[in-house]
Amino acid sequence: MRAYLCRFKLQDVDLTDSLLTIHESKFYKTRLVPIGSRLTNALIAYTKERRRSGHRSNTADAFFVTRTREAVKLLTTERAFSHIRKVADVYRNDGSRYQPRLHDLRHTFAVHRLVAWYRQGADVQRLLPLLSTYLGHINIAATQQYLTMTSDLLREASIRFENYAWPKEVHHG
Repeated sequence: MRAYLCRFKLQDVDLTDSLLTIHESKFYKTRLVPIGSRLTNALIAYTKERRRSGHRSNTADAFFVTRTREAVKLLTTERAFSHIRKVADVYRNDGSRYQPRLHDLRHTFAVHRLVAWYRQGADVQRLLPLLSTYLGHINIAATQQYLTMTSDLLREASIRFENYAWPKEVHHG
């Protein structure tokens, strides 16, 4: 997703319907990605500022631009993320040589989505293919690489299994 971020054109961002169009991702497919209201509102604010700054609004123009009207480059976004991560004091302390990367937000999103579904009592097995589609994966196996076991996810899955294995007694009164 990070590389697509830099390739977004104005025509790819539909803020009325809260949809992003991602062209030719893995396996050369194009897909629509719905976005939430908070991101939509942030992008609306950005487009207003973009217009106030005098940037062109041709639909084929880059959506994310620098002050010099050039498309934002991937290296620029990665450096900005690294800076923000350092200012926020977010580091890995597990001995890994890699610190959190922009791409890791996809992993975090996937795990948080599962935790939220468990907490809502949703049928996670039925919804997992939808998560795969949303992430642009061709199958659930590709999505599994994103699903790191966290304490929250383990707790929610354990509660779900416990309720399945040992259902609460039903009292007939």
